[in-house]
Amino acid sequence: MHAALGLSRLIDGVTTVIGKSVIWLIFAAILISAINAVTRKLWSLSSNSWLEAQWYLFGAAFMLGAAYTLKENEHIRIDIFYGSRSRRVQHWIDLFGHVVFLLPFVTLMAWMLWPYWIDAFRSGQVSTNAGGLLIWPARAILFAGFALLTLQAVSEIIKKIAIIRGQMQDPHPLHSPADQVLKDVQDIIGGAEVRK
Repeated sequence: MHAALGLSRLIDGVTTVIGKSVIWLIFAAILISAINAVTRKLWSLSSNSWLEAQWYLFGAAFMLGAAYTLKENEHIRIDIFYGSRSRRVQHWIDLFGHVVFLLPFVTLMAWMLWPYWIDAFRSGQVSTNAGGLLIWPARAILFAGFALLTLQAVSEIIKKIAIIRGQMQDPHPLHSPADQVLKDVQDIIGGAEVRK
C-alpha cells in the first residue's frame, strides 16, 4: 500500500499543478472575448478563429480542471442518500462509484478519444467555419482531460482503500457544504475568542 500511496501522491501533485494552472485559460478566454468585441464594434473586424480560440480555452479549462475538482472532492453529487450516511459508509459509496462507474467510463473515453485526435492531427483537419482553427488541439484537450481523470480516479481509489483500512487520514473529513459553513463559523468564533 505504501507504493500505491506514493503513486497517488504523484498523481495528486500533477493534478494540482495542472488544475491550478488552467485558471489562467479562463482569463485568456475573457481577454480574447473582450478584444474581439471591441474590434468588432470599433473597426467592424471579427474572426471565427477568435471565437474558436475562446471555445478551445474554455474547454481546456473545463477538461483539464476536472481531475483537480475530483481530487478536491468538489464535484457534484446527489446528496439525498449520501449526505445522511456516516463518513465511513460514504467512503464505501465513493469507492464503489469510482470502481464501477467513474474508472470504466473515463478509461473508455480516453481510449476512444486517442484515435479521434490522432486522426485529426494526421489529416490536418480544420474547422468548417471560414477562418477557423485546426481541430486536433481541441480533440487533444478532450483526450488529455479524460486521461487526467483516469489517473485521478486511480488515485482516489487508492486513497479510499487506504482510508477505509485506516492507513490514511481522510483529506476531506467534511462532506457537505453545511458542514464546511459550520466549521468556518466555528473557526471565526474560535479565532475571535483567541484575539480577546
